[in-house]
Amino acid sequence: MTIRVRLFAAIREALGREALDLSLPDGATPEDAWRELLRLDGGGALGARRLNLAAAVNRRYTKFDAPLREGDEVVFIPPVSGG
Repeated sequence: MTIRVRLFAAIREALGREALDLSLPDGATPEDAWRELLRLDGGGALGARRLNLAAAVNRRYTKFDAPLREGDEVVFIPPVSGG
């Protein structure tokens, strides 16, 4: 299946693009998509960011183990601070 991952903040900077399409096996999860981003990053600094991220699928927060479907849009949301 093919999903679209929109990239923000440090993830966008690390991968040098705003979005990308990933081909994943049926039954894949946001965690699988994240692992594919790590592979594309080639061992860069993204790995340490996972613990602080939230995942959203089709503009709704979800768990990292939720199943994805063909055409889903996934976003990994970094922590936000400020006033």
